[in-house]
Amino acid sequence: MNIQTQVPQDYGHPDVPRCGWVPPDDRLYCYYHDTEWGRPIRDPKALFSKLIQDGQQAGLSWITILRKRDNLLKAYDGFDPDIVAKYGPADVLRLLDNPGIIRSKLKVNAAITNAQIYLDMRNEGIDFSDYLWDFVGGAPIQNAWKKFKDAPVQSPESEAMSKDLKKRGFKFVGPVILYAFMQAVGMINDHSTDCHAYEACRDKRVV
Repeated sequence: MNIQTQVPQDYGHPDVPRCGWVPPDDRLYCYYHDTEWGRPIRDPKALFSKLIQDGQQAGLSWITILRKRDNLLKAYDGFDPDIVAKYGPADVLRLLDNPGIIRSKLKVNAAITNAQIYLDMRNEGIDFSDYLWDFVGGAPIQNAWKKFKDAPVQSPESEAMSKDLKKRGFKFVGPVILYAFMQAVGMINDHSTDCHAYEACRDKRVV
């Protein structure tokens, strides 16, 4: 997916009510918020890809990742765990030499390790989507924050998910990162009630 080329040139609509974290004059950010953020994802590989993308954010702003996401997806083969799990030393050097992505050896190695654990889980008969969605009871948690700033940065669910993923060996899966991940993939509807997308994300259970 090439999100930046998908964004219409005239996209933005600054008069549309959105969550407070969205700059109204940034059409890439607006498009991401309006079309992706908070929409439930059920596909296991898509969830893995998003989990690794959010891990790339550690210590950075999300807009930094969003602007580099096309490059990241291309460099990491879409974060397909079947491919990333087989990366070797040459791939690590290739990624660290790529100026268009986040050149962190820890994050590169974490992506590979996490992909290998994903495959181990799948070989054990664990569906990654079912596994993650079980932390919210299988359906999106519906919050009703008047303003986005009222939402927490972590939750008992993200803490439980973090604890279990870390136990399995996953990296860059702290409770704050995972809460942001859960918001993004629709496990938690944290659009503020004054946002136009709040109702659109209510009780959605789609792939």
